[in-house]
Amino acid sequence: MGKVRNILKAKGDTTFSITPDTIVFEALEIMVSKNVSALLVMENEMLVGIFTERDYARKVVLRGKTSKTTLIGEIMTEELITVSPDDSVDDCMRMMTNRFIRHLPVVEGNRLVGIISIGDLVKYIIEEQKFIIQNLEHYITGT
Repeated sequence: MGKVRNILKAKGDTTFSITPDTIVFEALEIMVSKNVSALLVMENEMLVGIFTERDYARKVVLRGKTSKTTLIGEIMTEELITVSPDDSVDDCMRMMTNRFIRHLPVVEGNRLVGIISIGDLVKYIIEEQKFIIQNLEHYITGT
């Protein structure tokens, strides 16, 4: 099984971030414009949280707050689960499944180096399986 490093190499290390004092509505606009479902929350170049569509639905809408007056710092997920570039794809998939999360920030030392999603993992696994199947077919047919 591959490593997180392999996924980042293929997809790139681009991340989109906001600060805790960003208004939720502004964060949602960024998510729409970047076509992402999560933003990392950074403060003084340190990862302090994550804001996801799930946070919006559960912590703003269902609690009767408004997106134009609520700050990200009030509703972001602060208890982050992170991975390193050397963690295995299999371990990440297991972690995301068991903890019901869809995004994992990738940290090396104290430095943010990327983010992976459940979709990134599924795509990587499918591509890896295709490669294995093609190699087996070539082996069996002798080509």
